Amino acid sequence: MNTKEHWEAVYTTKSTDSVSWFQAHASYSLHIIQQINLEKTAQIIDVGGGASTLVDSLLENDFTNVTVMDLSGAALNAAQKRLGDASKKVQWIEGDILHYLLPEQGIDLWHDRAVFHFLIEGADRRRYVEAVLDSVKLGGHVIIATFSEDGPEQCSGLPVRRYSPSTLHAELGAQFELLGHEKELHQTPMGKTQGFTYCHFKRAN
Repeated sequence: MNTKEHWEAVYTTKSTDSVSWFQAHASYSLHIIQQINLEKTAQIIDVGGGASTLVDSLLENDFTNVTVMDLSGAALNAAQKRLGDASKKVQWIEGDILHYLLPEQGIDLWHDRAVFHFLIEGADRRRYVEAVLDSVKLGGHVIIATFSEDGPEQCSGLPVRRYSPSTLHAELGAQFELLGHEKELHQTPMGKTQGFTYCHFKRAN
């Protein structure tokens, strides 16, 4: 089973609020975004956003140029169904960030909760960073959340890499300034606790 098939199987066999990464409210991500004080017309992409509720909060905060990208069409369909008519305000992309060309230097804010930590191969991580550099504006913002050093070693049956703020920064490189980081103890729907590291970077001019 390839990666896309894996995630399509997850979202066609489980309800979106039963998966371990489910958040009723993406409060940590939204808090960081609100601190940045972006223009409401800023170009925002949620990479691997799938059925995440972050898009709901972005629309509620009057952001008008929001894109949600995910490998799983089933996950995107779940989010669209949840949003109803409001889903028409969002651009939806079913695709793999490692192989999809976004508009060059077109993104003001790149958000990723729990995609990067699935990139086990160094070549995939380098391609991811290239995608960020290609698409995020100079001075633009990047928020990446991964499992922390004490987080799970697997998710959804797949291996992951765990990060501290410094090791995540090292992966992105000197082109990015680490502006801040936070630790989240995420409570899963099954009652378990998972450690996440949220890092906020700015692309250097």
